[in-house]
Amino acid sequence: MTYAYDPQITPWLEMLPNGPFADFRELRTIAEAAVRAGLPSYEPDIPISTRDVTVPGPDDAPDVMVRVYTPAERDELLPGLLYIHGGGFIMGSVEQFDAQATRIAAEVGTVVVSVEYRLAPENPYPAGLEDCYAALTWTAKSATELGIDPDRLGIAGESAGGGLAAAVTLLARDRGGPALCFQYLGVPELDDRLQTPSMRDYDEVPLWNSHASRISWDCYLGEGRRGTADVSPYAAPARAQDLTGLPPAFVTASQYDPFRDEDVDYAQRLAHADVPTELTLYPGVLHGGVIPESATGERVVTDTLAALRRGLGVQSG
Repeated sequence: MTYAYDPQITPWLEMLPNGPFADFRELRTIAEAAVRAGLPSYEPDIPISTRDVTVPGPDDAPDVMVRVYTPAERDELLPGLLYIHGGGFIMGSVEQFDAQATRIAAEVGTVVVSVEYRLAPENPYPAGLEDCYAALTWTAKSATELGIDPDRLGIAGESAGGGLAAAVTLLARDRGGPALCFQYLGVPELDDRLQTPSMRDYDEVPLWNSHASRISWDCYLGEGRRGTADVSPYAAPARAQDLTGLPPAFVTASQYDPFRDEDVDYAQRLAHADVPTELTLYPGVLHGGVIPESATGERVVTDTLAALRRGLGVQSG
């Protein structure tokens, strides 16, 4: 099929990974090659201090490493943000998403806690989810030490990280805390059933497609569980029947992304559950939409930072 891609991204299409992929190892190899080619760089305009901290993990599980980003120039409590990186549940790291976390800390003006959660298939669900929840619990308990205003604690994630952010938000509601003031769900991976029109149609698009989604869910849930009746809504938040009582949300979706329809549907269901919700659908772009030097890529970054400022109650400077 041919697609009406944004003309600014077409020069990049041949350089992006495409399927079908053999297995999760091939996906990881591709990601590692991209890392070797150069991580995205970002130089903040203000000093940002970073430190790696080992925090208590889930019961009967290893401790969790988090990287804390703190704007150095501050004279009052700042909002806090738990940040969960993407990577299809099977790849990615705090280091690979260091530039994004640094930018958020610097340009939003928030303490960012980025989580090095365990990856599948070596550590399937609920390992990564429980690591993220443990990091949230530690962040809330350590708010005073971290210089965080406990009434302005939010969560953010992209792709699989967005799905984990949605799941942690559900867990926090159902376990009685920690209280969250905002959830940012960037092109989240939410539904293991893979039955939406966009999931069925986009099996050949570059960067991330339906084939990669099948590998991702099989690794996260375990072979043979994807699409069955016993998958928990904490694993696949699109399955959650009750979305009431959740914090305000900002959800993004991309036109040529297999996750598009589940993202739009989740935002609609949040709104129907009386959760204040914003949804932005980026036209003509692939999963995430962030292609360097494109207008849409710049817009995604701008929209993300603005949404986080609003959600965390930060006055625009």
